[in-house]
Amino acid sequence: MGTATLQYDENELLEKTEDQTKRYPNLNTVLMVETFLKKHRDLPIKISDIKKQLPRKVMHQTLQVVLEYLWKSGKIIYGPKGVQWIYSEPEHLKKMFKDTLEV
Repeated sequence: MGTATLQYDENELLEKTEDQTKRYPNLNTVLMVETFLKKHRDLPIKISDIKKQLPRKVMHQTLQVVLEYLWKSGKIIYGPKGVQWIYSEPEHLKKMFKDTLEV
């Protein structure tokens, strides 16, 4: 088995071996997808439409990793009509951060 090489770009980390390339999103990409889905929470949206409408291009495999993370963390659901944001911040957290100073 060959050694893996790592490459970084503005959206992701690439792990390349002789026969495979794996793509992992960076935090900025995860936050960009989260923000987009929150803004479009009213209706389910197809993955192809998400890719077209994101502010920066994201590879399909990278987007799939982000969506799997959001699904496992209970922030989105998948359905026959697409992906939909379902997470609502708990009220006690909203109250706790209401009058705090952002640094």
